[in-house]
Amino acid sequence: MKKLFLARHGKSSLGDPDAADHERALLTVGVNNTKKIQQYIGKKEISFDLIISSYALRALETAKLLAEAADYPQNAIKIDHRMYEAVEDVIYRVLAEIDDTKENVLLVGHNPTLTQFVNIYLKPRIDNMPTSGFVCISFNTESWNEIPLSKGTVDFMVTPQTL
Repeated sequence: MKKLFLARHGKSSLGDPDAADHERALLTVGVNNTKKIQQYIGKKEISFDLIISSYALRALETAKLLAEAADYPQNAIKIDHRMYEAVEDVIYRVLAEIDDTKENVLLVGHNPTLTQFVNIYLKPRIDNMPTSGFVCISFNTESWNEIPLSKGTVDFMVTPQTL
């Protein structure tokens, strides 16, 4: 059994118009909303064997907050540039590279990719995975490489607004 956790980065600033998009940091509201997800992770005693994050500052800041909640070492967060402007197929490629000894994996990324990916497994579909949204999908397989062929079941989807 593999559990895939997906988190959309927290609310971020529009940033300096002269700065690159990937340099946008979390706003205070983004940090506070992500802390609600932190509390949920702690309360449910969720753990991660691996965290993979987009290199964008807002995603990495979110990943660090979620890692803290699960007692996962922040310096062990794997940064994958493909998660920045990924499409669903890229997510499957990232998953296929994960060591099969890892059971619980968190991916931290962006929309529209996360909404599109979650909608493959979620019924009814959602229009938008909100900032700081957190989803868990279980797959009845022993290999991350088999995820695209496995039937995934959404265990939960929480947002700061639903907590």
